[in-house]
Amino acid sequence: MRRRSLLIAVPAGLVTLAACGDDESDSSSKASDSASPSASATSAPPPKIVDGPLPAITQGARFGEKPTLAKAAGEPSDQLAVKTVIAGSGRPVTEGDYLKAHYLGQVWGGKEFSNSYDAKTPLLTQLTVMEGWKYALTGKKTGSRVLFSVPPTWAYGEQGNSQLGVKGTDTLLFVVDVEETYNADSSAKGTKVAQDDTGVPTVGTNTDGKAPKIKVPGADAPKKLVANYILEGDGEKVAADDTVLVQYKGVVWKTGKEFDSTYSRKDLTSFSLQQVVKGWAQGLTGKKVGSRVLIVIPPDLGYGDSPPSGSGIEKDSTLVFSVDILAKM
Repeated sequence: MRRRSLLIAVPAGLVTLAACGDDESDSSSKASDSASPSASATSAPPPKIVDGPLPAITQGARFGEKPTLAKAAGEPSDQLAVKTVIAGSGRPVTEGDYLKAHYLGQVWGGKEFSNSYDAKTPLLTQLTVMEGWKYALTGKKTGSRVLFSVPPTWAYGEQGNSQLGVKGTDTLLFVVDVEETYNADSSAKGTKVAQDDTGVPTVGTNTDGKAPKIKVPGADAPKKLVANYILEGDGEKVAADDTVLVQYKGVVWKTGKEFDSTYSRKDLTSFSLQQVVKGWAQGLTGKKVGSRVLIVIPPDLGYGDSPPSGSGIEKDSTLVFSVDILAKM
């Protein structure tokens, strides 16, 4: 299990929602229950990748359109049947990536059990969502539409999924439109914004996936929250109840010392803005996806006199963050 982010494991009095969970549980918290193909981990060996059999797509043939699958006839493969229906030209998916994708799930020879197209909201999830997804989608490029079948061994196993109406003997069919992929090398790609205020830290504007430098001025920390664009993206604005996927680095104003960073862990973080300290929630609300944001959080909007144990943060510390908003739900 991954280390908890300090942004999630905070004292209940400093978050807008007291019940906090591990990073993995938050990855797709804005998706509906039916729009989650999550499956428990399996210890089965990797499947063979075969060409078929697979049913035809009879309607919705274009990328991003909800597809309709012909009823699958005959017996499915006991391995993973995978077909690239549309070959994209973007960044390849690597194991452990977060995906932003539309998908449809259907039981072999049966009915649809889940899709993201109807809600017009793509799924944002880590590729570990299901073993079958990991094996079928690793190496595919963004912009690709992939059709594949997943036997129970690499899906829900013998227990099935009663909530979705999937039995333990069901082979599942998926169509996945891979819109974006994100990993530890991802960065914001927005337009540089002038950093003219000498009373707040300056933040590096590199977009190579490496941690930006944060330079704290030799001045008193501001008493109020600061939330400034460093790179301004052109995506949708983040709402107060959104789930976001981010790269970030945090330092203490007083010392300039780093205390937490996704760059150091080489692992992105996703969470609901209702599950973090108030300074984060307020600082990111209204900001655009694709942006890098400087957030300076005074103690009353951060950890106050109860910093997380072992964090290296002293009581009543002002905290400084560089946050890259990669995606939102």
